[in-house]
Order: sequence, then structure tokens, then C-alpha cells
Amino acid sequence: MNEAEFIAALRTLPLHDGAGALRDDTARLGDLILTTDTMVEGVHYLATDPPESVGWKLAAVNLSDLAAKGARPEGCLLNHALSGEPGWDAAFLRGLGEALACYAMPLLGGDTVAMPKGAPRSYSLTAIGRAGARVPVRSSARAGDRLWVTGTIGDAGAGLAVARGGTGPERLLARYRRPEPRLAEGLDLAPLVHAMMDVSDGVLIDALRMAEASALAVEIALDRLPLAPDYPGSPVEAATAGDDYELLFAAPDGFVPPVAATCIGRFDNGTGLRLTSAGSPVMLPDSLGFSHAT
Repeated sequence: MNEAEFIAALRTLPLHDGAGALRDDTARLGDLILTTDTMVEGVHYLATDPPESVGWKLAAVNLSDLAAKGARPEGCLLNHALSGEPGWDAAFLRGLGEALACYAMPLLGGDTVAMPKGAPRSYSLTAIGRAGARVPVRSSARAGDRLWVTGTIGDAGAGLAVARGGTGPERLLARYRRPEPRLAEGLDLAPLVHAMMDVSDGVLIDALRMAEASALAVEIALDRLPLAPDYPGSPVEAATAGDDYELLFAAPDGFVPPVAATCIGRFDNGTGLRLTSAGSPVMLPDSLGFSHAT
């Protein structure tokens, strides 16, 4: 059973109204937004990554989900698998604490467990935020909307290559190890846009998820993707790389965003994902981004 099949099976269970039919990255209880993420060694981070950066990143990926809903952090719960290496655990907590202090998300509690010796490390965090009057979900894009993304994309994927022994600017490594959730941008955008989510698995796969949730087709212009001057790869590599944690949002034609963002495509009636470059069709790559396999 792959990730999509498992989520479909979860939808057969009794669901709270706040779950939104499990079609988003967050749940809602009144004005509270809840989200949770798990990071597993060898899947979401490298065994050679510094433990401080793992702690920071665990907080950041959850905060990114809150940002996509225009929510302010209220607190979090930590589930921590003790590593058997006290120095590693202490360093992890230092990095986590830096992120919690930086983004004003205090710890509420959680749970600790001991993992079998040699098992991959695994950590989960549940973040709770308080939303404003309007919470944009990924299923609310409309035909004719333009697709926008904040910041630059592909940097974290290039940073992962550096972490694996490649060469590149230190900035790219930092984008992979210490992502910065776009909380301020989310607060500014949430009252104005139709749909919004964060880019965790890659622009192509996440844009397609927004389109499918909204029962629409999406077209992306590869030549309009925002790439940093020192980005070493191709637009397709950037668009299929994960871990950027930028905000992807749908807004009406003519919308002028209040934050730095780039228009990269549009939504139309229909289904599926189309790519273009300089106005000409481009074949889809074999992989649209990161997904959990069977």
C-alpha cells in the first residue's frame, strides 16, 4: 500500500469535520490549526546531518504548514525517540529549542520512547497555531486563477546534493538543513488568496495536488520558475526537488501579491499537469517530486 492508497483507506475511518476529509496538510478546531510531521533518518534527513539541524528542521516543517494557513504558532508537542547517544539527543534539543524560540512556538509536552539499537532515528512534532478569519485550503483554487510561489525553488535539493558530498555554496546547504518557514508571508497572503499550501515535496507534485484537490488542471511555465543565480541545476530539477518550504498559492488573474512571489502558471477546467517553456509544450519528467513509495 503506497501513501495515496493508505490515505484513501484512512478516509473510510470515522473522521472529524475538522479533518477536511484529509485533503490538506492541517486540521482545524475552531480557530486552531493543527498539523504534524515525522522525520525519519535516511528518508527525511541524512545520518550525517548535524543533530542541531535535525531539531531545527523538525520544527520548521511543521511551522511551514501553519504558514500555509496564515496561522500564528501557539505551541507544539514532541514525540522523541531516544537515540542512546546523550550527546546527540542534547544537540537535537538545542536545534529544536533555537527554532521554537525564533518562531515563538513553545513546547506543550509530548512523549519519549526508546528505539531498538541500530534502528533509524525517528521524530514527530505536532504544531498548533491560531488562524485568522480566513484559512486558505489547497482545494479552493478556481479556473482562471494564476499559480504563484514565494522565494526561489530547488535550493534545498541542491543543498542535499552538497550534504551528500557534492560541491556548492554554503547557502544551499543551509536551505536544506535549516529551512525558514514563511510565516510572515502566510499571514499577509491568507486573507487574499483562494488556495495555499507549502512546497514540501516539489513544485510539480505539490501543484498537481492542489489542482486535483480543486478538481482542476494546472499548467506551469518552466521558464518562469524563480531560480537563484547560484542554483546549479535545470528548471526541471528545481521543480521536482523537495524541502523548499516556500508557499504555493492560487489567486485571481491580475492579483498583485503583497509579498515577494513569482507567477509560474495557471489553473483551468480539466485534469492533470501540463508543462511549457517559452510557450511550447514540455514532456513531464518521470518523477514529479518526492513521494512515499510502497
